[in-house]
Amino acid sequence: MGDTQSDYSVYRQVVSQLMSDQEQLPSLPMLTLDIRRALAMPEVSMARLSSLISRDPALSALLMKYASSALLRTRVPPKTLHDVLRVLGIQQVDRVVMVHSIKSLFTLHSAAHKQLFMEAWHRVTLKASICAFLARAVGHIPSDHAVLASLLSEVGSLAVLSAFKDASLIPTPARYYSLCRAYSKSLGVILLKKWAVDDEYVHIIREVGNWTLGGSRQIELLDLVNLSLYHSIGRNNAAAELPALTSLAAYGKLGAPQNEVSTGGDLSLISEHWPEIEAIATALR
Repeated sequence: MGDTQSDYSVYRQVVSQLMSDQEQLPSLPMLTLDIRRALAMPEVSMARLSSLISRDPALSALLMKYASSALLRTRVPPKTLHDVLRVLGIQQVDRVVMVHSIKSLFTLHSAAHKQLFMEAWHRVTLKASICAFLARAVGHIPSDHAVLASLLSEVGSLAVLSAFKDASLIPTPARYYSLCRAYSKSLGVILLKKWAVDDEYVHIIREVGNWTLGGSRQIELLDLVNLSLYHSIGRNNAAAELPALTSLAAYGKLGAPQNEVSTGGDLSLISEHWPEIEAIATALR
């Protein structure tokens, strides 16, 4: 299709139809629901959890990779699922299960569709990895909580791709990003409510990208998500028009030495530890 305004309206119509017919939107996999129900039980056995998780080899591999990753710095890498569960604990397992589910929710209908999704997934996992690294630096927010919050703040962008089942109607990257700007927040809120996730994540998806939102004096999860968004935009698009880092409300909550700014205008904490951030991203992909 050409790049005319009328063509773009066709894409907008397809996404609008997706929003009005929520049955088209992905639901959490049954196995995810089974695992989360088991995790919510007061006393769930490791054998029961291991049995459930082992039904999904990709999830087992992700948990193993995550538990051995640079994010956790475990002295002895876990060798079995039992080891992984012991290292991570119930809350972390729950969050990693959700992270895995997010990636597996979206059906890819063509090679072009897959390429667009993988480019988007690369971008959102990089953002999540920056968020995790910042969480570890500030200290009072669990890194896996930051990963999940960052990824959930982007589910609307991934859901936009759910609208394009026809291989002849795959948007160009530029058109896709325009659609994300128009629809990703609304779609994300619809999805999070459909999945019945905590309201904290719904609040984050509504306020992500709000650079001036203050809140409490102590740095919060939303602040980490906004700082990671700011830096991932800068990494992915050098021409992006962003405010000065020091003008962000989230930046104002950082103390020394975390608030040092590099000559490039980003946090020195991030620019000086980029290989470590990339290693975290590798564990999420």
